[in-house]
Amino acid sequence: MNKTEYSDYMPREKPKPVVRPGEFMFAMVGLDHGHIGGMSTGLQEAGATLKWIYDPDPLKIAYYSRLYPDAKIASCEEEVLQDKEVSLIASATITSKRCELGMRVMDAGKDYFTDKAPLTTLTQLELAKQKVKETGRKYAVYYSERLHVEDAVFAGQLIQQGAIGKVIQTIGMGPHRLNPSTRPKWFFQKEYYGGILCDIGSHQIEQFLYYTGATDAFITHSQIANYSHPEYPELDDFGDATLVADNGATGYFRVDWFTPDGLSTWGDGRTFILGTDGYIELRKYVNIGQRTGGGHVYLVNQTGEFVYDVKGKVGYPYFGQLILDCLNRTEYAMTQEHAFKAAELCVKAQMQAVKLTKLIN
Repeated sequence: MNKTEYSDYMPREKPKPVVRPGEFMFAMVGLDHGHIGGMSTGLQEAGATLKWIYDPDPLKIAYYSRLYPDAKIASCEEEVLQDKEVSLIASATITSKRCELGMRVMDAGKDYFTDKAPLTTLTQLELAKQKVKETGRKYAVYYSERLHVEDAVFAGQLIQQGAIGKVIQTIGMGPHRLNPSTRPKWFFQKEYYGGILCDIGSHQIEQFLYYTGATDAFITHSQIANYSHPEYPELDDFGDATLVADNGATGYFRVDWFTPDGLSTWGDGRTFILGTDGYIELRKYVNIGQRTGGGHVYLVNQTGEFVYDVKGKVGYPYFGQLILDCLNRTEYAMTQEHAFKAAELCVKAQMQAVKLTKLIN
């Protein structure tokens, strides 16, 4: 068989539901970003039961109640927080408000599962850390570009199996399509969305920490710009950053809002992972010029060149692990330290960023 079609490294068995219906109840509160759908679907596929939906906006309630007709519509946030059957609150509220909601959730004795970025300031980070310590509850984060992408999950499995040796560098590219007419006003206000490195850069920083096995890192350089959207003066439409981990590994990433209309998906996300014995490339969402779409993993190591199409073969183990972590008070899905470290670094990258358009103008 051709080496480019096979290797000894194969996807692990797809995860199955970890609980039966009704054994683990969760609620959706704060529906400002579409990621809440992925968060809820991932939990339900792992066996969780969605009991409540709440948002102050009736249009959002109407939309999500059609998607999840078996869930109850809460009259207020407090109705959800007081329900002792609910173990976890999932939220994709406005980015700058995610921490304050998390405080209320943890004070109510429930675990919190928030969309990325989980917060926008270092002050919020310290509040979240302290509340976790006080309550013993979880402040879990939906870093979806690794947790909910099959080739990103498989890359982690390859690294764990030693396919490329020790990881010494990652390069991430996270372009997105802006679609400004579909975005709410808060999306263009830095106070609320936090800036591009804090927002979509959080995906890239989390992947850097995970794939390199780092527990800490520092930002050596970061940059932001608004090159082409003067009508949105607080929008960063470009950003990049360079990091060095505590184990010596390095990382670079670029994020932007310049996906052209001709691309068949919202962004050509790529990740390159360099190891001492090989390298991996992830073509997450599209394989340009091919009809096969995304989900492709390219591996080159000492034994050859290998290509994997992992769509539908890997699944998303994070969600089942998160449910079991909530039930058993363990940390297999993601440690709290890791989730907070990624949040810290994305805020610092934004804070330290050189504003390129100021220099140019």
